Amino acid sequence: MFKAILVEKDDQGYRAGLHTVDPTRLPEGEVLVRVSHSTVNYKDALAITGRAPVVRSFPMVPGIDFVGTVEQSSDPDFKPGDAVVLNGWGVGETHWGGLAQFARVKSQWLIRLPEGLQPEQSMAIGTAGYTAMLCVMALQRHGLTPQSGDILVTGAAGGVGSIAVALLSSLGYRVVASTGRAEESNYLQSLGAAEIIDRKTLSEPGKPLGKERWAGAVDSVGSHTLANVCAGTRYRGVVAACGLAQGMDFPATVAPFILRNVTLAGIDSVMCPTRDRQEAWNRLAKELDINKLALIGSRTIGLSDVVAVAEQLLAGQIRGRLVVDVNRD
Repeated sequence: MFKAILVEKDDQGYRAGLHTVDPTRLPEGEVLVRVSHSTVNYKDALAITGRAPVVRSFPMVPGIDFVGTVEQSSDPDFKPGDAVVLNGWGVGETHWGGLAQFARVKSQWLIRLPEGLQPEQSMAIGTAGYTAMLCVMALQRHGLTPQSGDILVTGAAGGVGSIAVALLSSLGYRVVASTGRAEESNYLQSLGAAEIIDRKTLSEPGKPLGKERWAGAVDSVGSHTLANVCAGTRYRGVVAACGLAQGMDFPATVAPFILRNVTLAGIDSVMCPTRDRQEAWNRLAKELDINKLALIGSRTIGLSDVVAVAEQLLAGQIRGRLVVDVNRD
């Protein structure tokens, strides 16, 4: 028997709570993982509260990422004792996820925890940091170097944005951070941002083309912000788009793409190929300054705290990462 957060929906309504679960209820998969840590992401909070239709089947164990060690495996690529990480693949939505002491998953969903990275650190980075690294990789694969010019990061005080600022600055890029919270300026500068701009300058409807301001961008906002980011990107610049905090719409024109040869690179962390996932995590272990990770901050909680914290997260009452020690009382 093991402990897990279960989301249920039936005649009694939608609810989430801490339960003791029989291992025979675990879904099919080649690898059984003894989970050590998971997180509470925004998507997890939506799943736990039912504020959005994240969960596709019931009952469901939420938790879109986790770290742990292999307990059993029918795949020769993994053996008992191997340290592994999982992000995405519909885990916590269509397949039982990481907010539990055990998870059984497909072997192709797992990657190895890089040497030098502690389990709790990996979840302080989490899907947000992994997504940020995928964005950095996209900019670099399209040829952007520190000599290319400024890199804009929108939603800079958020999870993806904060780690993107830290990574880019550590790699030598001059980072322009966009935020709607002026009080976060010192925080963003401590992560390495060279310039802070108000998100209001990007969030309203703008012109098809603006002044060429940055060589590239990491955007987690979408909507008018993404349209204005593209409009202000220099000739042959690159924009990595990974989020929709402002909206899913993209009210733009083709002008930046056909007149300035701007590339809009879409970033998906959920179904990303294993090779890119492993590269992203290996690079995070080497290139993310752990001191900056400490500045971003994380709070470690137990499974019994998860449901209450989900409400606080959606209410905007929590800053930094929420790491869940699934074995903590």
